[in-house]
Amino acid sequence: MAARKKELFAKRRTRVRNRLKKFARGRLRLSVHRSNLHIAAQVIDDEKGVTLASASSRDKSLELERGSNVGAAAKVGAAIAERAKEAGVSECYFDRGGFLYHGRVRALAEAAREGGLRF
Repeated sequence: MAARKKELFAKRRTRVRNRLKKFARGRLRLSVHRSNLHIAAQVIDDEKGVTLASASSRDKSLELERGSNVGAAAKVGAAIAERAKEAGVSECYFDRGGFLYHGRVRALAEAAREGGLRF
């Protein structure tokens, strides 16, 4: 069961990423990783292989009690938008990986949009 679940996740992640790369046109990628305990986001330049900005629910600067809820995800989204602006990034595309656009992933994306990132 667990092996099949991992296979399906990897297949979904590959499908999403390959489809997004068709429309990337040199834009940067906002990648999201969600675990049971934390959520993290990175703005990545795939051409150079460099991470320009990152934020995580593990960051001490966000002062979160728990990192596994929608409120924490929204704070991470606002933080990644702010850090991306400092790095000079205003537009990127949203790579949800194999995660469904629902709950914490959606809260992060909406907070990043409100923070000024366009995707």
